[in-house]
Amino acid sequence: MAPVTVAVKRLPDGEGLPLPTYMSEDAAGADLCAAVLEDLTLLPGARALVPTGFAIALPSGYEAQVRPRSGLAMRHGVTCLNSPGTIDADYRGPVCVVLANLGTEPFTVRRGDRIAQLIVAPVSRAQFDLIEDLPESARAAAGFGSTG
Repeated sequence: MAPVTVAVKRLPDGEGLPLPTYMSEDAAGADLCAAVLEDLTLLPGARALVPTGFAIALPSGYEAQVRPRSGLAMRHGVTCLNSPGTIDADYRGPVCVVLANLGTEPFTVRRGDRIAQLIVAPVSRAQFDLIEDLPESARAAAGFGSTG
């Protein structure tokens, strides 16, 4: 499959940092680095908006999703709130990550740390049709936990 071209603009706080980078041949997400100018310590339960030092222009019909890194989540309890965070094709502002420390110890974010990953994916747009009754299904209205 041919790669999708995403235009990237490096911002002043991103000087010297890598652009989003795939860390293995078949990685779905490109790692994002923290563009903090000084160390940022997240206390347990705290959250912060962390810059990545760049902005993007996605092609029409695509979105980018900001997702947590599994290693940070497992080892430190650090994750992304609003996950996945959606970046629309018409957004041109800085790409930032809402990091949260759900762990029990303070966590320090340093310049250049890999803090999240970015997935670029095609978007399907739905047409919503208002109807009186929905078609029947085996599951019906059974909700959370209903399938085991």
